[in-house]
Amino acid sequence: MTWAAILLAGAGCYLLKLAGLSVPPRVLQRPAAERVADLIPVALLAALVAVQVFAQGPHLVLDARAAGLAVAVGLLVLRAPFLVVVFGAALTAALLRL
Repeated sequence: MTWAAILLAGAGCYLLKLAGLSVPPRVLQRPAAERVADLIPVALLAALVAVQVFAQGPHLVLDARAAGLAVAVGLLVLRAPFLVVVFGAALTAALLRL
């Protein structure tokens, strides 16, 4: 059963990749398609951050991770360097968990 799921997932990934490569270039060069292609990674990253910060299993939680994210957003608004943002968020979460 496990191997069937693995093979099915592999075939699905291959067919999805093939479908993407089969799209004519004129479709991909439209401004709307280019804009969507530029925004998809941002939306996926935001979704991953939201799930990692606000979810614990099937439950929605508000804990030190949310405060760390708030500090990170504040430092990004202030245009702080990336390492300052990371360390500021980590320090905030660590102090609140202490």
